[in-house]
Amino acid sequence: MAVPRAAKAALAALALAIAAPAHAQPADGPQPRLPVVQLSAGIHIIHAEVADTESTRRAGLMFRRELPGNEGMLFVFENPDVQCFWMRNTLVPLSIAFIADDGTIVNINDMAPQTDDGHCAKKPVRYALEMAQGWFAEHGVSAGRKIDGLP
Repeated sequence: MAVPRAAKAALAALALAIAAPAHAQPADGPQPRLPVVQLSAGIHIIHAEVADTESTRRAGLMFRRELPGNEGMLFVFENPDVQCFWMRNTLVPLSIAFIADDGTIVNINDMAPQTDDGHCAKKPVRYALEMAQGWFAEHGVSAGRKIDGLP
């Protein structure tokens, strides 16, 4: 049975669409902006993109050239665990706060760009919040403080 050329092309396009993840991205470019949630650390307001799927968490802030003001990225995991991060293909220096289910910051680490050094939570957490390096220190936010507005 002969299949018309147009039908073959349509089937090939459909196969590619099904195989590609919903948040597909070029291997050398940033992922599109994600939905944003408003968080607060005391009087400080944070606008954080929410990375809550395997693919969005994996891409994170890779290849972004800036992270202005009170913007950040919140990583949301299904279950608390000792989460670890590195900065491969991340171009800006970041600070990361590891956050327990109740919003309490467990620990904060500074991370150098384009490194494979591991930065891990000191105990199981469900959230991690990346901000421009120094943001937490500059705003007096340290371990033991709470982040409000977590999804």
